[in-house]
Amino acid sequence: MTIIEELQWRGLYADCTDLEALTERLAQGPLALYAGFDPTADSLHVGNLVPLLALRRFQDYGHRPIALAGGATGMIGDPSGKSSERNLQTPDQVEANIGAIRGQLAKFLDFEKETNPAQLVDNSTWTAPFSYLEFLRDIGKHFPVNLMLAKDSVRTRLEEGGISYTEFSYMLLQAHDFYHLRTESDCELQVGATDQWGNITAGTELIRRKSGATAWGLTFPLLTKSDGTKYGKSASGAVWLDPERTTPYRFYQFFMQAEDVDVVKLLKVLTFLSKEEIEALEAEVTAAPGARAAQKALATAVTTLVHGADACDDAKKASTIMFGGGLDGVSETVFADVVGEVPTSDFESDQLSGEGTNLIELVVQAGLCPSKGQARKDIAAGGIYVNNERSNDIARNLTAIDLLFGKYLLLRKGKRNYAVLRVS
Repeated sequence: MTIIEELQWRGLYADCTDLEALTERLAQGPLALYAGFDPTADSLHVGNLVPLLALRRFQDYGHRPIALAGGATGMIGDPSGKSSERNLQTPDQVEANIGAIRGQLAKFLDFEKETNPAQLVDNSTWTAPFSYLEFLRDIGKHFPVNLMLAKDSVRTRLEEGGISYTEFSYMLLQAHDFYHLRTESDCELQVGATDQWGNITAGTELIRRKSGATAWGLTFPLLTKSDGTKYGKSASGAVWLDPERTTPYRFYQFFMQAEDVDVVKLLKVLTFLSKEEIEALEAEVTAAPGARAAQKALATAVTTLVHGADACDDAKKASTIMFGGGLDGVSETVFADVVGEVPTSDFESDQLSGEGTNLIELVVQAGLCPSKGQARKDIAAGGIYVNNERSNDIARNLTAIDLLFGKYLLLRKGKRNYAVLRVS
C-alpha cells in the first residue's frame, strides 16, 4: 500500500492539486512536506492531530516532514473556518504559545532519524526581516485581488459581515511560507484540512509564478461527527493535548464516549492500528456494540500516543473507579482525577475524630440524598457505597480510618451517582 492509498483508505484524502502527478513523484523517492500549526493557544487540540499524524504517516513511508509553528501567522489569525474576526494576540502571548506547542509537536515526529529526520521551523524567522514595502513588492504583486476574493475562506467571511485587511492578507503570508520552504528546504508538498485549500493553492500558485518550480497541495476532510459538527469538542470545550488543560482521564473518557457510527472513522484517522486490526474492531461494533471494544481500543491508542502508556494506564484505573471498581493499588494522583470529575465538598476533619459521624448525615451532606429519611432508606436497601464498597448498616459511623489518602471519602448512590467529601 502506498502512502496515497493508505490516506484514501483511512478517509484522509479530500483533494489534491494534481493527484496523478503527485503520485508519480512519490513513487520516484522521498520528498519533503509540511503542515502549519498556528499558536492560537498554549496547547494543540484533538483537531490538530489529523495533520500532525499525517506528517508522521509520511515520515513512516520515508518522506521528510516539516512541522511549522506559526510565530508570524499566529500574530494575524487565519480567517479560514471562522465566522468572525479573531482577537489579536500580543507578541508575548504568541511567543509563550509557540514555546508550549513546540514540545507537543516534537512528541509525534522523529527528529533523530538518519535518513529522513523531521524538522521544526518557525515562520517568524523568515517573515520578521521582511519590510512591509518589500513584502508588497516581492509577494503581493503576484496575487490578483479577484482571485483572492474568490477563495472560500474570504468569500464566506464577506457574505457573513466582512473581513479586515489583516486577515484578508493571511493567505499571502501562508503562501510565502510555502514558497520559502520550497526554495530553502526543497519542500514540494503542503498538507492540511479542507479549510486550508485556498491558502495552500495560493502557495502553489506563488511558487509557480516566482520560480516556476513544481509544488503540490493535499487536503484531508475536517474531522467531524456523524451530525456534521466538528470533532474535538466536549461539553466543557475543546479537548486539549496538554494534560493541564484536559487531564489524561478526561481525554481517555472523551474517546470512550465516541458513538458507534463515528468510532471506526476515528480509529482510521487518529491511530496507527493496521487495516486488519481496524476491520476486526469494526466487526465487533456490529456483533457486540455493548462491549465497546472499538471505543476501548481508540481511547487506549490515542491516549497512549498523546500522554504515554503510564498516563493511559492511570486513566484506565480512574475509569475503573468511576464504574465501581476496587481502589486497591490506586495512587492519589489517579484518585485526584476522579475528584475533579464528580461533585466534591469540603468538610471539617473533626467530623471524623473519635466516634466519627453517622453515614446517614454524611450522605446528606454530600448531596446524594435530600433528607436523612431518604438516606436511611437508601442505605438499608443496599444502594449506598463507601469507597466503592456497599454499606447497608444505617448505624455505621465513618471515622478517620475510612479516609482515602488521609483526606477523601468516596460516596456513591446506585451505579453512577458519585460524590466526594474532602477534608478541608
